[in-house]
Amino acid sequence: MAGVLTMAGCAKDSGGDSEAAGGDGGGAAGSCVTEEAPAAPQGGQQSESKRKTDVDASDLKVGLAFDVGGRGDASFNDAAAAGVDDAVKQLGAEKGNESPAAGNESEAAKEQRLEQMANQGNNPIIAVGFAYAEAVGKVARKHPDTQFAIVDDDSVNAKNVTPLVFAEEEGSFLAGVAAAYKSSECQVGFVGGVETPLIQKFQAGFEQGVEAAGGDNIEVRSEYLTPAGDISGFNDPGKANVKAKSMISQGADVIFHAAGASGKGVFEAAAAEDALAIGVDSDQYEQKTLSDVKDVIVTSMLKKVDVAVYDYIAAVAEGSTDDLPERFDLSVDGVDYSRSNSDIEDVSDELDAYKQAIVDGKIDVSDKPQS
Repeated sequence: MAGVLTMAGCAKDSGGDSEAAGGDGGGAAGSCVTEEAPAAPQGGQQSESKRKTDVDASDLKVGLAFDVGGRGDASFNDAAAAGVDDAVKQLGAEKGNESPAAGNESEAAKEQRLEQMANQGNNPIIAVGFAYAEAVGKVARKHPDTQFAIVDDDSVNAKNVTPLVFAEEEGSFLAGVAAAYKSSECQVGFVGGVETPLIQKFQAGFEQGVEAAGGDNIEVRSEYLTPAGDISGFNDPGKANVKAKSMISQGADVIFHAAGASGKGVFEAAAAEDALAIGVDSDQYEQKTLSDVKDVIVTSMLKKVDVAVYDYIAAVAEGSTDDLPERFDLSVDGVDYSRSNSDIEDVSDELDAYKQAIVDGKIDVSDKPQS
């Protein structure tokens, strides 16, 4: 479990206004923000990538092997499912078999799931999550005529395997900036699901974004639900709720999570304790299963797995995946922040300025935590 990262010992009253963060969510930045934002981008924010709609994918039967939590997690898996659903609707692909992973299941179980999908004629098969790396490598070699994609892993070296990886640290940097602007207590928190190098990228970007906006004036608490190897941290809302409430009781008033389905526990804690939260992967403010806590979700760090999955299916239909980005980052609209909650509008100019500075290379975001 990561310890507390103290960027400064900020006094409880340094935020100026003592009103709880979970009030109206709007207003100008408080005294927690000490650093000037970059210059606003010329001509507005950069244009988003164009989605292909003139591709015929009717010959494809798309199989989807979910990570733990499966369809309905309102986060990572749902983003992948949305990409497949859009390809079915827009490109005419056939929706193939779907299967979720179980918590702490064996490699043999993952391999069997992918093997069964291949034998059922699914092509391509999309494995959602780095935990599938070993299984994808084995099954892909046995089925060289079947195309595979794996989200969040680029370790499988096979001609029929395409990695779909992201610059999570860049999107999380924007989440950190947002947290700094929305905090009135000069204390914010990060809850990671499982302490792996992937989730540490979210932590790293978030901490750097907070520091970019707040200098040494803001304290960040970064903690994890489970250690590496125990993926139950991505599907334990109760544990996340306890962790978030503990952070809030110690003074944090904005909490960012990268914990999959566990994130609902963070949102429930924020709602109960009059704090704010930042979602992840999908636009969690818009998720129906989170409608009872949506008001505390000021924004979400968008990891556009749906975009990557859709673009991958289109590329397979066209006969080559060579033109896909090596990494889905801010420059190709692979990560971003959500704007659906109007409470983020008052800081959107600053967020867009930081976003453009990263795209232009003026800010280099590390994928390694500072602590």
